[in-house]
Amino acid sequence: MIYADHAATTPLCPQAREAMIRCMDETWGNPSSLHTPGQRAREVLEEARGDIAGIIHADPREILFTSGGSEADNQALRSAALAGRKKGKNHIISTAFEHHAVLHTLKKLEQEGFRITLLDVHEDGLVRPEEAERAMDGETCLVSVMHANNEIGTIQPIRAIGKLCREKGVIFHTDAVQTLGHLPIDVEADCIDLLSASAHKFYGPRGAGFLYARRGIPVIPLIEGGAQEKGKRGGTENVAAIAGMAAALKNVSGRMDQVSAHLTAMRDRLIRGLKEIPHSALNGDPIRRLPGNVSFCFEGIEGESLLLYLDDAGICASSGSACTSGSLDPSHVLLAIGRVHDVAHGSLRLTLGEEITEADVDRIILKVRETVTFLRNMSPLWRDLESGKKPHLL
Repeated sequence: MIYADHAATTPLCPQAREAMIRCMDETWGNPSSLHTPGQRAREVLEEARGDIAGIIHADPREILFTSGGSEADNQALRSAALAGRKKGKNHIISTAFEHHAVLHTLKKLEQEGFRITLLDVHEDGLVRPEEAERAMDGETCLVSVMHANNEIGTIQPIRAIGKLCREKGVIFHTDAVQTLGHLPIDVEADCIDLLSASAHKFYGPRGAGFLYARRGIPVIPLIEGGAQEKGKRGGTENVAAIAGMAAALKNVSGRMDQVSAHLTAMRDRLIRGLKEIPHSALNGDPIRRLPGNVSFCFEGIEGESLLLYLDDAGICASSGSACTSGSLDPSHVLLAIGRVHDVAHGSLRLTLGEEITEADVDRIILKVRETVTFLRNMSPLWRDLESGKKPHLL
C-alpha cells in the first residue's frame, strides 16, 4: 500500500507512541490533584507545554491544550470577536478558502451581528497582503488567514499579513494545522497573535491540539467546568495524548530540513508525471506550496471514481479536503481559485509522507494515468469533449 493522504491524517510515529504508553503506565494521575501521582502528571503536562512553546518561539504560558485544530480555530475566532465587540469593533477579515472550522464559525458570528469580509483567492492559490490591507477599516478586530491551504497546499504570506495587522492594532490568527512540524514557525517574527494546531497532522495522536494565544489576547473558554488550562478550557487534560503530541512535534521539527528536501523532490517528480496526462491541471502555485502536497484536476472524470480505483490499486489519496470527502458538492477551495464546477469535480489530492520513494511516486503516476484513461473511455462527457460537441476546459 502507498499511503498518500497525509494531509488528512498521519500515522503515529514511534516517539509519540512510546511517550503515550510511558505516560499511561507511569504518570496516569489527574494533573489537577495535589498528591504525588497527580503532580507527576502535572510535570509531564508542563514539560510538553514548554517543548511545544520552544519550537514556535512562544512562552509556555501562551499554550492552551485543545482537542485539535477545529476546537482551536473556534476558540481563537470567538475570543478575538468578543474582544473586538467590547471595543466597539465588529469587522472580521478572512479568506474564501479557509478550512470549514473557520468558515462555519464565521458564518455563526455573522448571524450574531459581525461583518465578515472574505478575501478573494487568486488562481495561484495565494492571498495578496495588499488586498487584506485594503479590506481593513476602523472596525476591523480580527484577520484570520491560514498558513497553508489544507487542500491545494499553497503557503500564504502570513508574515507580511501579520506585520500589517500588528501595525494597525488588529488581532491576527492563522490556522497552522497543515504547516506545524513541516514549515518553520516563529510566532514573534511572524507577528502571530493566535495560532491553531493539531497533533495528527505531524505524526501525533488524533484528539490532541493546541491554541497559541499571545499574552494580552483575551481567550474565552468554549468548555466550562473547571479551572484547567488556567480557566480557559474545562475538563481533565488528556496527558498521554499531549505527551505524544509534544514528542511527535520534537521529532519532526528536529528533521524538518532533511524531510522537506526529500518531499519537495518527490512532489516535483509527481507533478511532472501527472502533467503529462492530457487535459489535466495542477491546482495552486507549483513552488509556493507544501513540500508533500500535489493537487490536480482531470477533465472528464469524477474524483470519487478515481479514488475508488486507486484504492483498489493500493494507493490511498483523497478528492479535496478530508472533512468534505463525503460531499457531492465541488470543493469550495477549487471554486475559490476559479475552477469551474465540471473541472472541480475531477480533483485529486495526493499528500506524501517521509517514507515515500521514487518507485512509489512512479507507481502513483502510472496508476493515475491508467485510471484516468479508463474512466474517460467510459464517460459520455469525455466523448462529447473529444468529438467537439463541448469545448475542453483544461
